[in-house]
Formats: sequence, C-alpha cells, structure tokens
Amino acid sequence: MARQDRAIRTRQTILTAAAKVFEERGYQAATITEILTTAGMTKGALYFHFPSKEDLALGVLSEQDQRLTVPARACKIQEAVDVITLHAHRLQTNPMVRAGVRLSLDQQAHGLDRTGPFLNWSRVIGGLLEKAREQGELLPHVKPAETADVIVGSFAGIQAMSQALTGYQDLNNRVSAWLRHLLPNIALSSVLTSVDLTTQRGGAVIAEIEDDTEDPPRPATEREPATG
Repeated sequence: MARQDRAIRTRQTILTAAAKVFEERGYQAATITEILTTAGMTKGALYFHFPSKEDLALGVLSEQDQRLTVPARACKIQEAVDVITLHAHRLQTNPMVRAGVRLSLDQQAHGLDRTGPFLNWSRVIGGLLEKAREQGELLPHVKPAETADVIVGSFAGIQAMSQALTGYQDLNNRVSAWLRHLLPNIALSSVLTSVDLTTQRGGAVIAEIEDDTEDPPRPATEREPATG
C-alpha cells in the first residue's frame, strides 16, 4: 500500500511540474528536461508514468478535467451557470486547470489530441440545456446541442481575452457580463429573474462544494469542463 501511495504522489508531482511548464511555455516549447528539473525527478520515474511528452500533456488535460460536484439545482439554467462560473473560479486559483486550458487552446500543439475538453464541455452543457428545455426554461428556438457549442466556443474566447489582458484577474467580471448578454437569447425572462449571475457566484459554488464534503452525500450532478 505504501508503494502504491508513493507512486501516486510521484505521478502527481510530475503532473504538477508538467502543468507549470506547459502553462508558462506552451506545448511545443516545453521540454522533458525542463519538466524533470521542475519536478526534481529522474527520467526513469517520469517515463514509468508518462512515456512521452504527449502522454504528459494528455495527463494534464485529464487531470484538470477531474470533476467537482456541482449540486443539482431545480433550475437547470442556474446549474449551467454554476458549472461555468465554477470553472472560471478554478481558472483563477488552480494551476492545473490553467495549464489544461492553455493546452486545449494551443494551436501549436501539433499531434496532441485537444478535442476531449471541448467535447466534454459541450456534452455537459448540452445535457443541462436539454433538461432545461424539458422543464420549459428555454426559448422556443433554442437547440440544446447547437447552443452548447456556442457557449463552449464563446467561453473559450472570453477566458483567453481575460488571460491575455489581466492574467485572469478580471475573468469573473467578464463571465458575468457575457452571461448577462447571452442568456436572454436562450432562457425565458421569467426564469432569469431568479438566476444568480453575479461575479461572486463561482466562489460561492466552490464554498458550497467544500462544505458538502463534510456532510452526507445528496443528489448531485458532476460537472467540470475543461476548456476555456
């Protein structure tokens, strides 16, 4: 058991170092040597867990996509907002998430399969919009799958702009403004009157999740996209 725990810690140390290097330098410029130096690991330890730089990048993409549990909401539009604002909050506070998003949007990452986070986000948001449609929360013209792709693509642009201009410092403000412009074209106005779109929403959701870890399980929906 101790050996297994040690292997898990080693793997996490390597992924954390890789995330730091990928976030700072991008996929093409990052080197195994720099990741080894950052991790303080030998080549043997690294290659045991990750045979190549591509495997390392895929590991970071997978790790940043580990889902936090967003509690199920009666209003599915609110639940979708919570998924989005939670991800925005994690972008500001979690280096692994930032590295995963950097890789997802890195057009110079030739040969790296970057489709996973986008497809996962579209699946999650599309599923929530489908439930919202069934509950009568959406405007008649909305097609959940199509709208989910629009949301995922536009969020990628919003977070990239925030990263470039302020290092994500203004991301909560930008996401709140984006949702206030976007959602009136998706959801009924009567639904939106009770939806929390404030800049503090992501922090409130993460606090709720952390509180819930100390309580007995309750019905919940697992969410977390990984892309910008």
